[in-house]
Amino acid sequence: MMHKITKGKSFAGVLKYVFSKGENSEFLESDGVMYGPIHLMATCMDVQASMNEKLKKNKVCHVSLNFSAEDKARLTNEMMLQIAHEYMQRMGFKDTQYVIVRHHDRDHPHLHIVINRVNNEGKTISDKNDRERGRKICLDLTKKYGLHIAAGKDHGKRDRLRGGDKTKYEIYDAVCAVLPKCKNWAELQKALLHYGVEVEFKYRSGSLDVQGVKFIKDGIAFSGSKVDRNFSYSALHRVCRVRRTLRT
Repeated sequence: MMHKITKGKSFAGVLKYVFSKGENSEFLESDGVMYGPIHLMATCMDVQASMNEKLKKNKVCHVSLNFSAEDKARLTNEMMLQIAHEYMQRMGFKDTQYVIVRHHDRDHPHLHIVINRVNNEGKTISDKNDRERGRKICLDLTKKYGLHIAAGKDHGKRDRLRGGDKTKYEIYDAVCAVLPKCKNWAELQKALLHYGVEVEFKYRSGSLDVQGVKFIKDGIAFSGSKVDRNFSYSALHRVCRVRRTLRT
């Protein structure tokens, strides 16, 4: 499970997109907004946003929650809503208007949440460090519900890859496969060896302070961030630290 979060100023624009897939756009739920024509839903959200004149450019929060295709059979609408509710609660998206729509246009299950960042009392919902907070929450929920990490890469072109590009995707797949089961670096290193992937650390000159990580497969090395931005040393270290805390 992974999230993508963006902000903007047009409720009409985002709502038009989430309902643009025809039969593949399935309305699941709304709060504070009556389901109906897009322009009326957008107007309703704009009225609430007008209670806070300071927030104009980023009053709209658009979240997509993306799940692995391997979990498709399990992910009923009810389960996806349950996960979406927990995600929103932990992100601080509460006491405000929202609309949730599921899309069926791709192999992997995913849904979209349109949220008003001006809450029911006219106060701004903080977006401080929201991408990183959301990433941690998604990893926690992935573990809690026994899900797979959703692929952030385009699997449709895998068969065309050669050389280093192919190896980089193989490393990406390996890390995605083992990360939910690992609570520290030692477990991650050991698990990756089964996929033929080695882990090496980069240290600050003259010290034992780790500055970075690289993954090596078939003699080809990539820094963690080159494989995926979520696989930098700092990002993975936070994940292991959080998971270790959860298991103690």
